[in-house]
Amino acid sequence: MKNENIPADVKSKSLKESREEIDRILSKLERQDINLEDSLSDYQRLIQLNKHIDNLFKKRFKEISEKKWFMIKKKLIINAKKIDKFLINFLSKQKHSLLIKPMKYGVISGGKKIRSTIIFDSGKIFNLSEKKLINICAAVECIHSYSLIHDDLPCMDNDKVRRGKPSTHIKFGEASAVLAGSSLLTLAFEIITDKHYSLNTEMKNEIVKSLAKCSGHTGIAGGQELDLKFENKKKKINEIVKMQKKKTGKLFNFCLYAVGVIANQKDKEKKVLGNIGEEIGLLFQLADDFLDKKGSRKLVGKPVKKDNKKGKSTLLKLLGEKKAYLYAYNLRKKILLKLKKHGKKAEDLISTIEFILERKF
Repeated sequence: MKNENIPADVKSKSLKESREEIDRILSKLERQDINLEDSLSDYQRLIQLNKHIDNLFKKRFKEISEKKWFMIKKKLIINAKKIDKFLINFLSKQKHSLLIKPMKYGVISGGKKIRSTIIFDSGKIFNLSEKKLINICAAVECIHSYSLIHDDLPCMDNDKVRRGKPSTHIKFGEASAVLAGSSLLTLAFEIITDKHYSLNTEMKNEIVKSLAKCSGHTGIAGGQELDLKFENKKKKINEIVKMQKKKTGKLFNFCLYAVGVIANQKDKEKKVLGNIGEEIGLLFQLADDFLDKKGSRKLVGKPVKKDNKKGKSTLLKLLGEKKAYLYAYNLRKKILLKLKKHGKKAEDLISTIEFILERKF
């Protein structure tokens, strides 16, 4: 029944009033002392009331969903500003060079910095303060931004727009972009090993080793190499998953692994956390692929519909839209089940993971 077929007097009823009238009609029908014409009229009224209740629930669910996404977006903005402030302050204490400007351009004031939010959210599981984690967040954003600056180069993905503005090589030239990206890569390790960062040497060494593995040929760089080599080739699902886990998943792996290190977790738990992070990264990449196909350039902040033009190997292309969405929803379900053991402490992380798949930017 369409909404317009619901009488005005039914539309004006609250949820409580609708339920009360339904109860009265059901009681009347149960007495079996009314004629057929009245029974049919009451039955029609029941359908109208139930449809109205359904509409009320849908409206309320939409309001809750919109409020929820607004709160997550607000959280992302607040966290991004914290990381930007940290990076500006850190760079201001270093000796000036010509590369500072393109470095800042590539890493500050742009992007969701969702990896930092994942780190902060994961830290809440173990009652870790943001002060303990902010160096990790800043280091991760440096690594992520270095990879984007290099990915955008003409010799790789050749993208001219990033985060709603010209890519770093368009703004400063290819040579400066390469050097700025490389400088952000090394800056990440400076941030972690900084003498003012209050972690013991053993923790810092473990974190540095993990970040190096996740950033180089066994992680982001190796994943990007596969991504380029897979263009215009038919690849199996396990090959694409492996490539995307390296290209995107490994840095998310580090995000949760580093939290485990700082929280003094045992090796087994750190590995579990890292694997969850890797799966979150794969989910993020799937969402990116969906946005490339159906997203808005204005909201996404970069050109869309380019994966198909470049012949990129994606799960979306291999499986088709319906099966790819099903794969993504099952992956999200799997991740959330693994976090269930942490109870309420994982609520913020869970809400961010839910946002990742539903996001529009």
